Order: sequence, then structure tokens, then C-alpha cells
Amino acid sequence: MTNWNDDLSLIRRAAREAGEIALGYFGQSPEVWWKSEGGRSPVSAADFAANDRLRALLLKERPDYGWLSEETDDDETRLTASTAFVIDPIDGTRAFIHGDKVWCVSVAVVHGGVPVAGVLFAPALEEEFWAVSGGPAFKNGVSIQVSTAQAGEPRKIALPEDMLVRFPQDLRRTLKRIRHVPSLAYRLAMVADGRIDGTVVKRNSHDWDLAAADIILERAGGRLVDRQGNRLSYNRRGVAHEELCAGAEHVLESLIEGIGSC
Repeated sequence: MTNWNDDLSLIRRAAREAGEIALGYFGQSPEVWWKSEGGRSPVSAADFAANDRLRALLLKERPDYGWLSEETDDDETRLTASTAFVIDPIDGTRAFIHGDKVWCVSVAVVHGGVPVAGVLFAPALEEEFWAVSGGPAFKNGVSIQVSTAQAGEPRKIALPEDMLVRFPQDLRRTLKRIRHVPSLAYRLAMVADGRIDGTVVKRNSHDWDLAAADIILERAGGRLVDRQGNRLSYNRRGVAHEELCAGAEHVLESLIEGIGSC
């Protein structure tokens, strides 16, 4: 079994450096462009600067690894690499642009389609989450775990209102919807550290939104799954996903039932 701790140390250092670069742009009205996919997805100068730092540092240390990043044109040679970096230099760009602190640098090492090390660094919140295959999940150096079932308590779930209204009525009564969390990766980290019980993810999330948070959640005792309850596979040709749900075991079955009705 491969020891991925050296890779974890590398990506933690890289994420911190990229996060500090991004933080230098935060609240400074960085230049913003709109991506061609309908003009609805923003990207800022901070995204590109953080991405450039990550790529330079990580590929210098691991030149044989594949590279998949939201802000880099896809190079499908990554598909021939058994191990790849999966990167989102700023997850939550829209929040970043509007001065909301809930954004993070997301960096994962994926081997054979499975995340084996991951880090989420949220510099504006002074929070860092990380995990490696076979070990516990951490937040700022303290181990974390998903929530446990509390009899009679509503389950705190992050999901869009337009999805919740399509859940079966008896299921809706057991859930308490929390306010929108602008960074998907950070929302999954909130499941991992037990602040919320679970979340539902609309279709068209991507590998870079999910991979680092996935291993952190898994090592904290939770799961991220598709409609059929299957774990995700990463660094495939197609990197977009259908509806997903994530949570502690005591809520997953209900969430899978719920997205099945949407």
C-alpha cells in the first residue's frame, strides 16, 4: 500500500501558498471575466494567479502526475497517468468576488480514480481541512467527524429550495434546510466536521469541486455518492457529475430517496 503522506505535505504547502496569493486579491476588486458557458460562471485574476502557483509548484515536484484544474485547458494526457492532481484554485469564486469569506483552495491527489490525499484551505476564515488515505480527517490540526444521529432532531441539510419542495412530504418534515453555502467544497467540509448532517448537490458539479472534499468527508466517516449510492470516480474523460448527495450514514438513505424524486 502506497504511503501518500509526502504528497499530502506537498499539497498542503501548495494550497497555503496559493491561498495567500488569492487572499492578496480578496476585497481588492480583481479583474473578472465570464466564461463562455452561457456567461454565468465568473473567473478572476486571483483564480489564475493561484492556479499558476499551484501548477508551478506541484508539477515541479511531481512531473509525472496528471493535471486537472478548473482554470487550465484540459490536457487529456492526464488520462494516461495513474496519479493526478485535481485542482480548484478558488472554489467559490462568485463569493470571493463579492467579499464573502466562504471560499477555499481545493487540492487533491487522485490515484486510480480515487482521492488519496486532499486539502481545503480557506485563508479568509483561517481554516484548513486535510486528510490522507488510511488516516483521520483534520481541521486546523484537530481530528473531525461527521454528525451522529440525535433522536427527534431535524437533520440540518444544505440543498436548494427548488429541490427540497420536490422531496416527499414526510421526508421534508425530518429536514431543516440551512442557508446557501457558496463554496461546494466548503459545504462538504461542513458535513465532514459535523456542522451539518448532509447536503444535496445539483447536477453539473465537477471533479475539481469534489475530489479533495470527498476524501476529507470519507475519512471523517461520511460519504459522497450518486443517485444509486455509489462512490464517485475521478480523472475520467468526463469530469461532470449528475445529482449527488453527501452526509453521515444516518441521513444518506433519506437523501438518496429525496434526489430520486427530483
